[in-house]
Amino acid sequence: MMKRQWGIVVLFALLLCLPVKIVEAYGFHFEDSAGKTHTLSEYRGKWVLVNFWATWCPPCLKEIPDLSKLSQERNDLVIIGIAMEYDRTEDVMQFAEKMKIPYPIILGDRTTAAQIGDDISLLPSTYLFDPDGKPAARKIGLITRAEIETFIDAH
Repeated sequence: MMKRQWGIVVLFALLLCLPVKIVEAYGFHFEDSAGKTHTLSEYRGKWVLVNFWATWCPPCLKEIPDLSKLSQERNDLVIIGIAMEYDRTEDVMQFAEKMKIPYPIILGDRTTAAQIGDDISLLPSTYLFDPDGKPAARKIGLITRAEIETFIDAH
């Protein structure tokens, strides 16, 4: 009986020492300006586009109409806008209202950006996740509706 217990202990110890396959876990946990929480996992089955932008950024302002139309016209795509580098929350919200942005707006900072896994050094920065929640594409700078749709439709 003692031999059997020793064998179980050795087997258990060996199992603890075996390399564990590490699966990269992608995800985020953002609360939007309306208080709703958004997680990557809740959008399984859809493409998710996370766009970091600022009210003072000309290329950001240029891409907002395309992103707005996409969010309203494509059922297979969720867009989340993350406002960065702002002084007052009210300014961002007034801007979003003026631009009639239909997708959720997150008031972001470096901690928010770190959830995507990169340091956001330039704006706009856009990250696209596939329907399985895996990173599919990243674009620094202006992104167009045509680029987004071409990428999604090819995959």
